[in-house]
Amino acid sequence: MGLRDALRNNENAEVVKRQKVVPRDRTSASTINKNKRKHKNLKQIFILSFDALRERKARSALTILMVVVGSALMVALNGLSAGAADFISKQLNFLAPNVIFVSPGQIGFRGGPSAPPTIVFNAEVVNRIKSLPFVQDVVPAYQGQLQLDAQGSILTSQVLSTDPTKIYLIAPSMQLIPGSSIQPNNPTGMLVGDSVANPPGKTTPFVTVGQTVKATSTFVNPNTGRTQQTPRSFVVTGVMQPTGNGQVDKVVFINTATGNSLFKKSGKYDQMVVLALSGTYVNAVQQEITSLYGSNNIGVITPKAIMQAQAHAQSGSSSFTLEIAFIALLVGAIGIVTTLYTSVNERIKEIGTMKAIGAKPWFILSMFLSEAVLIGLMGSTLGIFTGVGVAYLLTSGFGASGVGPPGVAAPHISPIFLPNDLLYVWLLSLSISLVAGVYPAWKASRLSPLEALRR
Repeated sequence: MGLRDALRNNENAEVVKRQKVVPRDRTSASTINKNKRKHKNLKQIFILSFDALRERKARSALTILMVVVGSALMVALNGLSAGAADFISKQLNFLAPNVIFVSPGQIGFRGGPSAPPTIVFNAEVVNRIKSLPFVQDVVPAYQGQLQLDAQGSILTSQVLSTDPTKIYLIAPSMQLIPGSSIQPNNPTGMLVGDSVANPPGKTTPFVTVGQTVKATSTFVNPNTGRTQQTPRSFVVTGVMQPTGNGQVDKVVFINTATGNSLFKKSGKYDQMVVLALSGTYVNAVQQEITSLYGSNNIGVITPKAIMQAQAHAQSGSSSFTLEIAFIALLVGAIGIVTTLYTSVNERIKEIGTMKAIGAKPWFILSMFLSEAVLIGLMGSTLGIFTGVGVAYLLTSGFGASGVGPPGVAAPHISPIFLPNDLLYVWLLSLSISLVAGVYPAWKASRLSPLEALRR
């Protein structure tokens, strides 16, 4: 009996095991079939959506173009903004970290005093600031503008009249081309920046070392109020190699005494460059100067302050331009709504027929949503490439022409495109396109088959 019971129990166990296996296999087969049907439905939905867009080529192309314009505008503006910020940062990095720019009266970051100067910069002020703690040196300068005539070629350039031997303190990366020399005591000597000696876009240099240049200064006579011109000849004693600093590359330098006489300054300096012992003491020196002369009577600017102001201005400008681009994307979304809504009205009988033969509301909804996705997918992808191309076109020589003084081209700014930013624009364009298709798709899925077939 024990053996017979054991065999019976074993048979029962095998039966139970087979019963457990069969439902599991059937369930797996059912799941596989459902997945196949889902994939088949999705493929069918996208095929129908693509065919619907292809049947209305002109309307679909215009809608995609709206998305392309919005995406391209956002990509281009974002790349240009990032490129401009990087360009400003590189320009300021060429300055020595211990430099402090001091001017009489408050001065704005865009150049020029914003209030009449209340303190006259003369030799006494220079010596007083030089005696302050943690100050290494003070380099005073006169500023002006000269019209240069080099063998019939005319160019207008900014002039900085200072001690040429101390330019290295302001621009540590400065180097001279072979044959150049700095002659601080030569009243007719002129040191020329690279962008002046070799104007961008020109095949031949404007001046070379040893060449004589006729310079004309224009000023208003304080006694008569009339505009007068003073011509003077200079000899180019040196030409600087590119430093990357626009304040040095686009300027010509003459010695202090010559500038005082040529620009009729009467010993009144336009600015001073104060050099701290190191970058660590810049804030301390700045506080000493402002406490000595008052923050309202004197302008003190450090490279760090310039960078912060430029970053703040750049941030505001970037936000404004991106808002404009976002509006362009919304215009594209309105185009998608209009296109799909019109498509629903034109295809009412088609929708009714599909529902009559068994199409579910979710199928109709998915079909129209997939049209919106296809529009967004094509528009955003083309917009990315178009925006990159437009940004590089705007920053090429075509975009920079006509800017800046004669003979000096505008500084070149290269756009910067980060993968995360491009992905963000792409996803944003696709998301807006999808949201724009929700209402037309919902309207199509809610149509009654009987009502649709009656029309």
